[in-house]
Amino acid sequence: MPGAYEKYLAEVLIDEETLQKRIAELGAQISQDLAGIDDLWLVCVLKGGVMFLSDLTRHLTIPHAIDFMAVTSYGAGARESSGQVRIVMDLSTNPAGKNLLIVEDIIDSGHTLDYIVKMLRTRSPKSIRICALLNKFERREVDIKIDYVGFDIANKFVYGYGLDLDERFRNMPFIGVADLNALEEQAP
Repeated sequence: MPGAYEKYLAEVLIDEETLQKRIAELGAQISQDLAGIDDLWLVCVLKGGVMFLSDLTRHLTIPHAIDFMAVTSYGAGARESSGQVRIVMDLSTNPAGKNLLIVEDIIDSGHTLDYIVKMLRTRSPKSIRICALLNKFERREVDIKIDYVGFDIANKFVYGYGLDLDERFRNMPFIGVADLNALEEQAP
């Protein structure tokens, strides 16, 4: 997909200042709620969650460790989940006895996160909490308890700030809505 992100941008949904303000608020709330918890591990779901994790961790005032896992339910170039979740990269640390905070970029249908939570529960963590930057509640098919939500958003195809558009434009400092007509024009 050649060109700059502007070609595919229908609108800026959440600007950089608003994003950073809300992430600071989430960091303060998590630090307050989880003060005194031992063995807090942030589990970042790659690739989309890495920018959110990087900024969120700077706002946490409590001790914590970080680990990563990569899962996919999308095929190459897909705009919607296939519903088939696959672990691409597992945690490097055993989560048994640890308090986990899953850090996710976006939750829509809930299938991927439901799979992750069920799989992690089999490994005997002390607790599992979820922090999502974006909650696309209109698309929810699986009931997921989200402990910390950055923003509830409508059912729009978004990219930027870690979320990709065909593996590109994750580096945008804001969340944009994709212009689906421009995307279709680029399709081979």
